[in-house]
Amino acid sequence: MEHVVIIGGGPAGLTAGWELARLGHTAAQVFEKDHIVGGIARTDVYKGYRFDIGGHRFFTKVTLVEEIWEEILGSQLLTRPRLSRIFYNSTFFDYPLKPLNALGGLGLVESARVGLSFLYAQAFPIRNEQTFDEWVTNRFGRRLFEIFFETYTEKVWGIPCTEIGADWAAQRIKNLDLVQAVKAALLGQRGQTKGEVITTLIEQFKYPRLGPGQMWESCRDQLADKGIPTHMGTEVVRLERVEQRIVAVVVRDQDGERRVEGTEFISSMPIRQLVAAMDPPAPEEVQVAAASLKYRDFLTVVLIVKNPDLFPDNWIYIHSPAVRLGRVQNFKNWSPEMVPDEGTSALGLEYFVNVGDDLWSMSDEDLVALGTKECALLGLVQAEEVFDGCVVRMPKAYPVYDMDYQATLATLRGWLDPIENLQLVGRNGQHRYNNQDHSMLTAVYAARNIADGGSYELWSVNVEEEYHEEVRDGEARGATGDRMLPQRIDGLEAARVVRDAYARFDPLALGVAVGLLIGALTFLLTAVPLARGIVVEGMILSSLAAYLPGYEVSWPGAVFGSLAGSVGGFLFGSALAVSINTFVKWHGLALLRRLEHAKALDPE
Repeated sequence: MEHVVIIGGGPAGLTAGWELARLGHTAAQVFEKDHIVGGIARTDVYKGYRFDIGGHRFFTKVTLVEEIWEEILGSQLLTRPRLSRIFYNSTFFDYPLKPLNALGGLGLVESARVGLSFLYAQAFPIRNEQTFDEWVTNRFGRRLFEIFFETYTEKVWGIPCTEIGADWAAQRIKNLDLVQAVKAALLGQRGQTKGEVITTLIEQFKYPRLGPGQMWESCRDQLADKGIPTHMGTEVVRLERVEQRIVAVVVRDQDGERRVEGTEFISSMPIRQLVAAMDPPAPEEVQVAAASLKYRDFLTVVLIVKNPDLFPDNWIYIHSPAVRLGRVQNFKNWSPEMVPDEGTSALGLEYFVNVGDDLWSMSDEDLVALGTKECALLGLVQAEEVFDGCVVRMPKAYPVYDMDYQATLATLRGWLDPIENLQLVGRNGQHRYNNQDHSMLTAVYAARNIADGGSYELWSVNVEEEYHEEVRDGEARGATGDRMLPQRIDGLEAARVVRDAYARFDPLALGVAVGLLIGALTFLLTAVPLARGIVVEGMILSSLAAYLPGYEVSWPGAVFGSLAGSVGGFLFGSALAVSINTFVKWHGLALLRRLEHAKALDPE
């Protein structure tokens, strides 16, 4: 039987062990350099208070992953409601965005700017989108990007949005745009088609009773019972390579170094460290490429607060540039059992940093003081209620998608892929910023390649698509992040391509957008002269009364005219969308008929 060495005791590494055990392959062992399993999905404990490193929802469209969670924890998985908000400009906004809430928070003028910006983006989208700001602008409009994405994203990554690749947005804001957000807000999940659930918009999720670490601690313990041990506090410092095979790893623990032989190797360690640990060393250009991979580090400041009910959110995004804080978790709202005293609360303040910078190097006491000050400034806590706290630092929490990462990964894969018995899994193992379920799925397929002699291409695995039974039986599908190549299409595939190419307008969303815009403009055009006291008889504005019932150049008239304009704009926008869709449908059908005719003449 093949002896499998698994590097890393996070979700990917432990899932690889779980799948191997399920397939009856127990000649394996896991090496984890930390003293806690779970990687970034771990749960730390401080004086009985349990807390995540970033907050981890257990939600997936992949049935296989969900089944593994249930197998490991069963009834210990709770179903929790999701509530999250955005703090921007001293105001809290619901997230996912809700039109009336956003309108009230932004005001009529800003809402009009958002609407115009969105319509402009739909009419004149950026072609060949390459950066994060271009991707978001095409789907939300430039103004909404500036309000709800730019500050927070640059706070998280520490680099301008113009230097972040569009791939990151495509993976993290899956299938979501302003139209879908409006539909979800107005119609709920029934507004989606074909049962699709947008991961960014889910309203509830599974969560372990004692935090995500409970999942991976239980997995580790059950693996040990099945004969697959996890060696804690044991770092893989060298991989011995003979031609195109790894023959052994050298590990280091408190007792020193030792050599561990194996026949198959699964690695979830960061690629940069993996390449640096190769013996003999990788070629110079490969080492340079690995060294150029960038990561964003992370620290959590935990505040223990003498207040049982601070706010109802699971987490809050902090978009204010006035503080360095990026996000706040209220762990009691994830699971009541995350706190030992129901008369208190525990907040996790998330700071996105780089190892060695001023925040990373700050003392724990100073960080707790900074977190207390910033939370009080935001109005989340009273400073005198904070009576204790701690800090956890997490290096290499997030792989960075800069503009060079794809070319860098291509160089690394060109050298690593030919190594016959080494498979890379998980977030850092593939330098891909995906969720926990993606990490697990790569590990499942890696295990099947070993135990079942499968031929899964791990780099093709992505949770962008659902994994149906035929995929599990032998073919991993999903977006890879690579550029697509043109290929011949026919039949139903042609119909799908034509449908995707000819975008349809959503009548409800376009109606709402146009209605809000016309209503806001009507109110503003009337309010400005009224506020300045320059209303004169016979103003051109008075002619609007012929089109807007109840309108006159007065404050009541501005309100009634705004409402009438909104209704008329909604009807006009909806009718316009239906008209455009009818024309587009006709044009698409004509194109399909031409394709069918061309195929009849040239079946090859």
